[in-house]
Amino acid sequence: MTYPFDEATRREVADRCAAFSRVGASDAAPGLKRAAVAVALVETEKPADATAFVLTRRTADLRAHRNQWALPGGRCDAGETPAAAALRELHEEVGLHLGADAVLGLLDDYPTRSGYLITPVVVWAADQADLRPNAAEVASVHRIPLADIVADAFDFVTIPESDRRVVRVRIGRHLIHAPTAAVIYQFREVLAGRTTRVADLEQPVFAWR
Repeated sequence: MTYPFDEATRREVADRCAAFSRVGASDAAPGLKRAAVAVALVETEKPADATAFVLTRRTADLRAHRNQWALPGGRCDAGETPAAAALRELHEEVGLHLGADAVLGLLDDYPTRSGYLITPVVVWAADQADLRPNAAEVASVHRIPLADIVADAFDFVTIPESDRRVVRVRIGRHLIHAPTAAVIYQFREVLAGRTTRVADLEQPVFAWR
């Protein structure tokens, strides 16, 4: 399915998010640090006119999760809502400044092995987004067309360390794992009008720290 970057697609995504009954923090694992990520919807570059989401590759010299693929995001500041944190991190990491009216909805909170409770925030960048990665945190930034996250882009594998399935998504030549893959998977399911929970999907061992 194609998703033109237009008002009809924005309304469709907003309607899907509004119809989605999310599982929030009160239903998830307690005692975790709050964090947020942005599922930021922007226009593709070549060719233009299709809808994509922003994906980053973290730098090699970060203290945690170095070199990993990630959605823009990070820890919530004291008193900060997940939506505000996602918008702030989006600006800090890739230079995309959006207001609160850009938020289309929230997905399920996702507890990570590294001690965070992540709230995914779906946002719409109405104008052509000029993405400028912050070199201190982001090695590269990518626009991934929504048409690329089709059903067969995802697979589920097992690992000896857990009885839970590990979710992965293939984007180009790369395999991307949870937590990022879990958020992308649930977003794809929401786009399809399905309520699919992902909190029980496992992360690979390298993401546990």
